[in-house]
Amino acid sequence: MSQLYSNSIFWVDLDKVKPNPFQPRREFDEARLHDLADSIRQYGVLQPLVVSRVEKIKEDEGIEVEYELIAGERRLRASKIAGLDQVPVIIRVGDDNMAKLELAIIENLQREDLNAVERARAFFRLVEEFKFTHTQIGVKVGKSREYVSNTLRLLALPQEMLDALSAGKISEGHTRPILMLSDRPEEQGVLFKEIMYKKLTVRDAEKIARKIAFDKVRKKEYMQDPEISEIEGKLQETLGTRVHIERKENGGYITIDFFTNEDLRTILDIIKSQNVGGNPNKMLENYISQKEASLESQIEEVSPVVVVDESGLALNDIDDELHLMEDRTHEEIKKAEEDVDLYNINNFTL
Repeated sequence: MSQLYSNSIFWVDLDKVKPNPFQPRREFDEARLHDLADSIRQYGVLQPLVVSRVEKIKEDEGIEVEYELIAGERRLRASKIAGLDQVPVIIRVGDDNMAKLELAIIENLQREDLNAVERARAFFRLVEEFKFTHTQIGVKVGKSREYVSNTLRLLALPQEMLDALSAGKISEGHTRPILMLSDRPEEQGVLFKEIMYKKLTVRDAEKIARKIAFDKVRKKEYMQDPEISEIEGKLQETLGTRVHIERKENGGYITIDFFTNEDLRTILDIIKSQNVGGNPNKMLENYISQKEASLESQIEEVSPVVVVDESGLALNDIDDELHLMEDRTHEEIKKAEEDVDLYNINNFTL
């Protein structure tokens, strides 16, 4: 009989098919379900549901047979919307609870029906209820251990963020920078809202997260001068928005976040209230003046002290300089002096 069940398609009453208690999916798109129901009305259920046969003993009625759904929840729901009385099923036998959960997850993964949160919760059940390792889960679903571990990490997000991920308001890629701030809930919440309302890309969100968590990131490019951090914090308090200071070798730039034109006007009013204005090139001119003053100071420090005689000629260090310029040996110098004497007029006679 088991062999017959495994190789045959049966038509069973729709009301006898019960939902899968191990179904990993929790959310179903109603519009897509109605589209599927319209297709079922026109063409029928083209792919049978997969069920297991469950026998229940009732005191007065004897044995009652039900069918527990393993795979095909969307088809089951759409069939109810379409008003069907019966649905085609394949009956599997010998499956325990773990096998049913496994089949439900694999079927949904193969169809890409699970969203990231549903997938994470399904993996969590395999870990908690059936003691699977991350590696074993990866083998079952054809994914790497890292994929399974990263998926499970999503469950560390606050419920508000999980709901947004399930609804497609943020992408799975956005969760990486959000999770970087898991030990800083206030900054994490701010970043989440920025992603939601400013439509930040994953790269922009990661840049902000690294900036906030720079003390945990051991890369030189993310380390910041404590004085710059202090000034950045004071600017944020004054302007009421995120401020980022990027320090370069010579100078740098400031990025001020805003949402509306009204925000820009507010920032401008705050700057004006601090009596900041005047020459737009004042900072550059001050910088140039400081550089020139620093250069002059360096020249004064390295300039030698020169002693001059009455004629104004420098005397000190002349011997040393001549010595450095003279590369002849003592014998060569003496011979040259003797050669010069040969041409002395006193050595010539008529």
